[in-house]
Amino acid sequence: MIELGTQPPAQDLIKDVSEADFMAEVVEASKTVPVIVDFWAPWCGPCKTLGPALEAAVTKAKGAVRMAKVNVDENQGIAGQLRVQSIPTVYAFWQGQPIDGFQGALPPSEIDAFVERTVAAAGGDASGGLDEAVTAAEEMLDEGAATDAAQTFAAILQEDPANAAAYAGLARAHVAMDDLDQAEAILNGAPAEISQTPEVEAAFAQLELARQAADAGPVGELSAAVEANPDDHQARFDLAQALNANGQAQEAVDQLLELFRRDAEWNEGAAKQQLFTIFDALKPNDPVVLNGRRKLSSMIFA
Repeated sequence: MIELGTQPPAQDLIKDVSEADFMAEVVEASKTVPVIVDFWAPWCGPCKTLGPALEAAVTKAKGAVRMAKVNVDENQGIAGQLRVQSIPTVYAFWQGQPIDGFQGALPPSEIDAFVERTVAAAGGDASGGLDEAVTAAEEMLDEGAATDAAQTFAAILQEDPANAAAYAGLARAHVAMDDLDQAEAILNGAPAEISQTPEVEAAFAQLELARQAADAGPVGELSAAVEANPDDHQARFDLAQALNANGQAQEAVDQLLELFRRDAEWNEGAAKQQLFTIFDALKPNDPVVLNGRRKLSSMIFA
């Protein structure tokens, strides 16, 4: 179960609701997302078992359904209107109307099935939150919170072991933490069915660039060497690696394109191969990738 901030906060997913806000939090809210209502009381033994299990199932759905908890001792009017004769009683609301329900405690498997039915009735998917979890983890990684991102990606893989985006993200998080050996181990351990996916291949490319960065020379010295001798292909290639290691992907691509223009076959086509590695490591819609591929293609097919 993922509980790592990939869904709305707990106070939004699960709320204590009274007669005063039942219309807003249940009837109106259910017009956009299904709401499960748990009628309970502090003295009710089965309620103490059902409540936490129901909350866990709702949390597991990651925002595809929400939960309202109604204390019948304090809200007898609404309980009477819905003909709650014994507790625990649970109703599922969608589009302002109750669409399903049950009375008494249920085993976890039946609770999960109830939540899944509720989500499905609203046209959703109780597991669809994994995409949102991946997006949240990517945002953590972009913001420099690599450890948090790694924990989130790992949690996603516990629920979906063949999630290519999570596998790649976990590896890239370890690259960001400079744990390159662990990143390589993660990628090498990816299930066969996702080993050739664009996400995993991109992570391999980032790992390769990270290893290159560890051996990259100083940008200043390499720039001076290229300026002194523009035909020093090795210096230009090394400069491109150093620039990319310094976060200057566009400048690195420019140097590699110039090297390719000068000698496409140098070192068995190393310039083109390095360009593809950089392109694979970046997002497909990155302007560096789009412009770089266009320029490379124009050179190849000129």
